[in-house]
Amino acid sequence: MANSVKRVLFVNSEILPYLPENRISSIGRYLPQGIQENHKEIRSFMPRFGCINERKNQLHEVIRLSGMNIIISDIDRPLVIKVASISAARIQVYFIDNEDYFHRKSTYFSEDGKFFADNDERAIFFARGVLETVKKLRWAPDVVHCQGWISQLVPLYLKKAYMDDPIFASSKVVVSLYDDTPKDKFNDKFAEKIPFGSASTKDIPLLLENPTGTNLAKTAIQYSDGVIIGSNNVDKGIMDFCASANIPVLGFDSASLEDGSYIKKYDEFYDTL
Repeated sequence: MANSVKRVLFVNSEILPYLPENRISSIGRYLPQGIQENHKEIRSFMPRFGCINERKNQLHEVIRLSGMNIIISDIDRPLVIKVASISAARIQVYFIDNEDYFHRKSTYFSEDGKFFADNDERAIFFARGVLETVKKLRWAPDVVHCQGWISQLVPLYLKKAYMDDPIFASSKVVVSLYDDTPKDKFNDKFAEKIPFGSASTKDIPLLLENPTGTNLAKTAIQYSDGVIIGSNNVDKGIMDFCASANIPVLGFDSASLEDGSYIKKYDEFYDTL
């Protein structure tokens, strides 16, 4: 794909200023801006967590993109799409919303510190919601860059459920690995809820065997075309799996993350896929 990347889709767990500053949210904010300034088209998505102040951040629903239902465990879940602008960056952010999944006032844990029992379904809904919305936009990305564990089902769905869709037929998938891998186990029926289209349980043996955050990350690697190491504290088991995957890997570089030169390195990495 050398030098042919024109459109990059960012699927983020966090973006500044909508969630507090950390490495993932900071990259989610500044990387799309930098890639756009390098003359590529971009789209950015994240979940509309309930802790995001809609009025302060001027989120509004996009009626023409909303109204679809996503079925998980035989239950129809309405997909609501909202959008906001980061005026300083001249970019829009699309938010995947659903009252049952994303209106609680915290991201992944309850007030008493418990991992939400439906975090598995939230990841399924987010991944499928992003891809269905991009289809509605009729916007074909050359690269899909996933950041944060809640985005890690996107590679599977792209390579299995959407592989024959003309919107995604030529898309390459990059996953960034951080130290955000959930230590809590997902619902025991996680793997049974994932199948959609041509994606079946036979495609996710690791999650079928043991639905952990580590196995979710390994599944993302399995269906990605490239990996970026975004933290020096990524789980060793994930790093070992990545090393054996025989796909391009851009290693961790703290200096470039500090001075912003990572944007150029990431952009060049996209062009090599």
